Amino acid sequence: MRRVQGLNVSKAIELASRLGYAARGLVYLGLGAIVLLAALDLTPRAKGAKGLLRAWAEWPLGWALIGGVGLGLAGFAAWRILQAVFDADRHGRSPKAWAIRMGQAFSGLVYGGLALSAFELLDELEDVGEVDEEQSIHYAARTVLELPYGDALLIAAGLAVLAFGLGNIIQGFAQDFSKRLNCDARICRRVVPLAKAGYGARGLASLPLGAFLVMAGIEARAGDARSWGGALQAVEHQPFGNSALCLVAAGLIAFGLFGLVEARYRRIRPPPEVTP
Repeated sequence: MRRVQGLNVSKAIELASRLGYAARGLVYLGLGAIVLLAALDLTPRAKGAKGLLRAWAEWPLGWALIGGVGLGLAGFAAWRILQAVFDADRHGRSPKAWAIRMGQAFSGLVYGGLALSAFELLDELEDVGEVDEEQSIHYAARTVLELPYGDALLIAAGLAVLAFGLGNIIQGFAQDFSKRLNCDARICRRVVPLAKAGYGARGLASLPLGAFLVMAGIEARAGDARSWGGALQAVEHQPFGNSALCLVAAGLIAFGLFGLVEARYRRIRPPPEVTP
């Protein structure tokens, strides 16, 4: 009986994780598409994940898409926490392993927050167009700056985002993504380049956001902070900005496609601590 229960828990964790990878893939496909449209001047501006969810809310049956993605991201956040707390990927206890697990924990918090935003949108669909991303980030930055040592906290947040971006770029160059996948060599050869391009692009797209947060902390001005989409919009205004944004968009779409690949082929081994 206990063995059957353990198998059921293991299967449930695997299913939730795979749905989570698929949901993350859909989010990045949407983000990449919006960034590409912004780079080609076919939409007013790039948007972050919350802006993407609000855009989906305007689609026919958008509520169903948002609800499904929200559930998937919640499952993905839970899987990330299991990876971080119980070392589900068996990284070990080296300094590098602890850094990876800390990144997984941070990822779990981010996607958990995005899942919560998706569920909140389902309760407030009639108000989805009322909140601007830049207003939201300015309010959040102003709230942080009002705290004791708020400028230092904002700088630390920016540095954390910069570290996340650099870590993704390094992964894109150095990581052997085929080890994560349970597929034959032919499929791996085709999909690993998606992962390398995707992680590199996600890292590059995060750097402007981190830089603006650091500047906002140094100057103690909430207005200097930018949302993810706003930071990319600032890149577009630089020389060759449209070309850079097109490359980032292509990489984000590649990351989204790799997420769908992971939903099918990712090695998922639930830790024994949570399977009775």
